[in-house]
Amino acid sequence: MVAFKAKSRELALRAFSGFIIGALILSAIYYGGRTWFLLASIISLISLWEYYQLLSKKFRVSKGIGFLAGILVLLASAEYLRPASILIIFTLTSFVLFMIEILRRQFSQVSYAIWNVGGTLSGLIYIILPWSYMVLLRAHPIGRTLLFSLFLCTWSCDIAAYLVGTRWGRNKFCEAVSPKKTWEGFAGGAGASILISAAVAYHCSLPPIPLLGIGAICGIAGQLGDLVESLIKREVEVKDSGHLIPGHGGFLDRFDSILINGTLTFFLFGVILS
Repeated sequence: MVAFKAKSRELALRAFSGFIIGALILSAIYYGGRTWFLLASIISLISLWEYYQLLSKKFRVSKGIGFLAGILVLLASAEYLRPASILIIFTLTSFVLFMIEILRRQFSQVSYAIWNVGGTLSGLIYIILPWSYMVLLRAHPIGRTLLFSLFLCTWSCDIAAYLVGTRWGRNKFCEAVSPKKTWEGFAGGAGASILISAAVAYHCSLPPIPLLGIGAICGIAGQLGDLVESLIKREVEVKDSGHLIPGHGGFLDRFDSILINGTLTFFLFGVILS
């Protein structure tokens, strides 16, 4: 009985904090402009910091330099600068990190160049670039609808995968990385995501095929992307990336699926169909 009450309280807390976060994100997407840029930047930079904290359990990372580079990438996206600008930021960041490791080796006889450069840049690629794509996506002619679809499909997938997996899950899916995931939950999440994308297309009187593409991305790629963070946490032996969101853990825990979903949605609408 005590365990049941504790579980109920945890679910209620998770639902409440999820509702608050969802309302903030959807409101920021609606207003767009600096409002959406500011919220996306805050989420991405906190997620980046949590990622660096995880990596720091195994080796050294230059968090400050990575954080500064992340800010510059986000600003470049907000100002719609040419992609070459972002490439320059990445290149200069790698050289600065190498210089730091040269000095470290010179004065302390040890260095961590491979781990530091790889770890710092991987955070920018894994977290900052996807959020910068979502900042750019808002400027698309139907950017508001695309982002609404992206987040609604991602959330519906997460919820349905959890509910279906908990109730009917029998066959394990990638149990070495995430023991609780099942094929039944995977199918439930994918189905819910596609249904939500169809509902958005119908509500907005838009051609269904492109938005169904978002549903498929969020329902399939998003669940695979969720395994990425699970793998990282398993390697550094932690349960959550942080504790800032009650019932969810850290920001990276809450927004892991959206990273690959946002990247592929931008590729679909910002590159292929642009």
